[in-house]
Amino acid sequence: MSEDRPVVLVTGGASGLGAATVDHFVSLGHPVVVLDRDPTAGASLAERLGDRGAVIIGSVLDDDDVRSAIGAAGALGGLRWVVACAGGGEAGGRVVGRDGTPHDREVFERTLSLNVTGSFNTVRLCASAMAAAEPDVDGERGAVVLVSSAAGYEGQIGQIAYGSAKAALIGMTLIAARDLSSIGVRVNAIAPGVMDTAAWSQAPPDLKAALEATVPFPRRLGAPEEFARLAEHLLTNRYMNGHVARLDGALRFAPK
Repeated sequence: MSEDRPVVLVTGGASGLGAATVDHFVSLGHPVVVLDRDPTAGASLAERLGDRGAVIIGSVLDDDDVRSAIGAAGALGGLRWVVACAGGGEAGGRVVGRDGTPHDREVFERTLSLNVTGSFNTVRLCASAMAAAEPDVDGERGAVVLVSSAAGYEGQIGQIAYGSAKAALIGMTLIAARDLSSIGVRVNAIAPGVMDTAAWSQAPPDLKAALEATVPFPRRLGAPEEFARLAEHLLTNRYMNGHVARLDGALRFAPK
């Protein structure tokens, strides 16, 4: 591995913003390791990556799976950069529904587990591996980008689980950056607004147009490539640390 092409680990890298991030770093010549739980998408990605990377099918909630991904990065030259895209949510509704039914506790717990515990597990295991790396001239051994959401700031009605999880990642960012300063690992985060991922291809055009009209400027959904370029900036700018960068065209979500 050359020093200007560090190995990048992308969790949740087989689809959505993660896949765009993988494509971006591969185009720049970086070896990329993907940890994703989708075997079908993972197999397709592995075929495209070839000897430029590796795909590990597994979960960020499984220590052995994360360590396997770290091991694959070691085989490519050693882990230096991480973009923790693994996450997501499921419909949960309001804290108390209109009919008086309380929010499903298991949905809430699963959402926090995947987004918060999964990201924490990724950070703690990857940073531990980075601690053994040789530092550069600034004493840096690695860098991590977490993925939050604008919903972590302005969660809408019915988003109590997802918004709470993404808010936790906003809070995690500075603490992790401070904790890991002693070993030379930086931690930043991206909080995207509404991004134009493949999921929108199934949506009615008028729904997409209405949402685009709520974005102050530019009046469109964010491009996944813009997310990937921001991740690159946070990984390469040595003085960026403990920062959460909103990527939302100045959009602020209304209550609903």
